[in-house]
Amino acid sequence: MKPPQASEHKNTGVALDHLREIGRKITKIPDGFQLHPVIQKVFENRALMYTKEGEKLDWGAAEALAYASLVDEGNVVRISGQDVERGTFSHRHAVLHEQNTNELYIPTKNIKSDTGFFHICNSSLSEFGVLGFEVGYSLQNPYSLVVWEAQFGDFANGAQVIFDQFIASGETKWYRQSGIVVLLPHGYEGQGPEHSSARIERFLQLTNEDEEAFPQNLEMIKKKTATINMQVVNCTTPANFFHVLRRQCHRDYRKPLIVFTPKSLLRHKLCVSSMEELATDQKFRRVLPDTSDLVEPSKVRKVLFCSGKVYYDLFLKREEINCRDVAIVRIEQLAPFPFNKVCDVIVKYSNASIVWVQEEPKNNGPWSFISPRIATILRYLNRNDRIKYVGRETAASPATGFPAQHKAELDGFLVDAFA
Repeated sequence: MKPPQASEHKNTGVALDHLREIGRKITKIPDGFQLHPVIQKVFENRALMYTKEGEKLDWGAAEALAYASLVDEGNVVRISGQDVERGTFSHRHAVLHEQNTNELYIPTKNIKSDTGFFHICNSSLSEFGVLGFEVGYSLQNPYSLVVWEAQFGDFANGAQVIFDQFIASGETKWYRQSGIVVLLPHGYEGQGPEHSSARIERFLQLTNEDEEAFPQNLEMIKKKTATINMQVVNCTTPANFFHVLRRQCHRDYRKPLIVFTPKSLLRHKLCVSSMEELATDQKFRRVLPDTSDLVEPSKVRKVLFCSGKVYYDLFLKREEINCRDVAIVRIEQLAPFPFNKVCDVIVKYSNASIVWVQEEPKNNGPWSFISPRIATILRYLNRNDRIKYVGRETAASPATGFPAQHKAELDGFLVDAFA
C-alpha cells in the first residue's frame, strides 16, 4: 500500500503537539526493563528534550523523531550498517538491552501504523555486500526510507563499485530510481587518516550537474533538482537532518541521498535545535545564513562560506576575537548546488570578499566543486573578483595522525580565515 506522499515543495515539519506525543512514545521504557545507567540517563534527557518547553534537541533526538514520524505516517524505515543499532559514537540507541536478561527492546516500535514499520539491524563487515543489498531493496520498495550507514565515512571506499556502477549512474542506465540514503560520518578531529574523511570530493565529482548552468527561475531550479543523479548534503543542525530525511520520503520521485554526518557534533553544546524548528511550516534549508549580531551588511568585509563541522570552529574563533565584520554562511546542500541562495548572500554582502573555508586538504573536500560554481555566480553578477580558499594545504593523505599537528593546522587556517 502506498502511503500518502507530499509534493517536493511542501514543508516537512510535523505539528508540534504530535511531535511531542511521538517523543513520549519513543522514550517510554517498559516497567521492570533495567537499562544500563548511562543509557537510562540518555533516555531521561531525551524525554525532557521532547516534552519540556525551551529544551533543545541534540542530533540523536532529532534523528529518532524523523524515523518515528515517518513510521507514524505509514512509511517503512529500514536501517543497516556495522554499528547502527547503538550508533558508532553511541548517539542512537535504537535497540536497548535489558541488563539482566539481554532481552531486546526497540522504542520506535511503540509507533503503531497500518503500513508503517521500523527495522534496524547491525550488519556484517562488508560495505560492498550490505550497501549493494540495500540499494536493491530501495529499488524494490521505493516508498520506504532505506538507510545504510558506514561505521566511519572513510570505510565507504570498500563499496566504491556500488557507488560508481549503481548509485551514481543506475537511473541513467536502467531508468530505475533509487531513494537509498547513505550516512557517512565525516569530520577532522585528530583521529588520523583512516577515521577523518568520507571523501566528499569523490561523491561531488560523481554528480552530473553543470557548474556553469545558473538556474535563473523557479522552473529551472525544479528541473535541475529532478534531473540530478544524486543529492549530497552536509548538515550542521539536528533540525536540518530531520527535514532532509523526511524530504526523502515526501518527494514524488526518488534520488540517492549522500549525507556526511557528524561525530563530535553529536554532543556539541551549540549543535542543537528547538522542537519548533521541526514543526509545521518548517523544511530543509539548503543554505543557513548568518544570524549573529554583525555590522550592517554593507560594512561586512568578508563572507566565509563553509559546510559541516568547520562552521562551529569558525563561529567559536569569531567569538574569541570579537569579530563583527565577517559573516559565516553554511552551505548545507552541496549538490544540487543552491545557486540562487548563495547568489542572494553575495548580493546581500555586496562589498565583502568571498572566501571558502574547509577543514579538508585543498585537493580534497568540496573546494574543487564549490569554486567554479561560485565563479559562475560572480560572472552572473558582473563581478570581477574571485573566491579565495582557506583550509589545509594539499596532501596525499587525507589527515595527519598526530593530534598536535592536527591542532596546529586547525589553528593556522582559522587565523587565516579572519585575517
